[in-house]
Amino acid sequence: MKRWRSFAIAAFSGSVLAGSLGLARLLSETSGAPATSPAITSPATTSLAGAPTAPAPAERPPPDDGKLRIIAFGAHPDDCEFFGGGTARLWADRGHHVKFVSATNGDIGHWQSAGGPLAQRRLKEVQAAAEILGNSVEVLDIHDGELEPTLENRRAFTRLIRRWNADVVIGHRPNDYHPDHRYSGILVQDSAYMVTVPFFCPDIPAIKKNPVFLYFEDGFQKPVPFRPDIVVSIDTVIERKMDALAQMVSQFIEGGCGGDPGALPRDAGDLKARQEQLRQGWIRQLSADTANRFRDKLIELYGADAGRQVRYAEAFEVCEYGRQPSPAELRALFPALPAPEKK
Repeated sequence: MKRWRSFAIAAFSGSVLAGSLGLARLLSETSGAPATSPAITSPATTSLAGAPTAPAPAERPPPDDGKLRIIAFGAHPDDCEFFGGGTARLWADRGHHVKFVSATNGDIGHWQSAGGPLAQRRLKEVQAAAEILGNSVEVLDIHDGELEPTLENRRAFTRLIRRWNADVVIGHRPNDYHPDHRYSGILVQDSAYMVTVPFFCPDIPAIKKNPVFLYFEDGFQKPVPFRPDIVVSIDTVIERKMDALAQMVSQFIEGGCGGDPGALPRDAGDLKARQEQLRQGWIRQLSADTANRFRDKLIELYGADAGRQVRYAEAFEVCEYGRQPSPAELRALFPALPAPEKK
């Protein structure tokens, strides 16, 4: 938990170089990791332990029911939930279809264990979180720390977006401390045009209307700082978000790759106490910091009185690739926002 808390607070305040998360995680990526997996593949075709398995049918796309389709790409099994879990719950509460994709399986994201057992553990954690947040989830079986912006991976991202027939695609900005974050962001950017090209990955029909591509919030300043085009109040779902993140014990209780033996819960009672501490602690505070950091935007979107009262928020930036929505269309993609005030 120390690695997440120290880096996230620094990154969200703009002091990225002071963040210990990136340093701790990068220093922990030592020898002994599994061999490189050259291709992004679905867990249905390659097991998280590395052994071949029988192919399973691809996930069915959401029904054509007039609801929004949102797909988000995080680098690891916890990123989408951390940066967008509250907004996902708001979409799901209104019947919209949300999918979280982890571009790596997280198999070196712990100080004590690695490989297939850790990947399986983290898969179960995001599945438990999805039950709370109302999204579907897919974890791609590529090794943590080894994601590359290859042509094959570009095809994989493009196919996922097309299968979901997405209206909205969310990912990391490609300027980030972690290479997996950077390259998952680049892969999302690379897909922003290719999803519309009929003879690129022609096995899945191209999307007729290019999605709106968004970035998760971060605190990095170079080459340009994050711009809050949309800031969403998650006050009504903050408890669900905290409940979901508390399911990710390997990361937020045991400290991920920056933890130590003292982070291990002693027994079930100690685990429950630590989960409650997490629910009330630093991640909740980061959501409060986002609301305070972008208070002017909240007032613009929610009105003066309501905007000042928002306690917890998540923020997103419109990528300059993909469809460029008007203010009215952007608001329509976030139906939890109130109707604009009449002037």
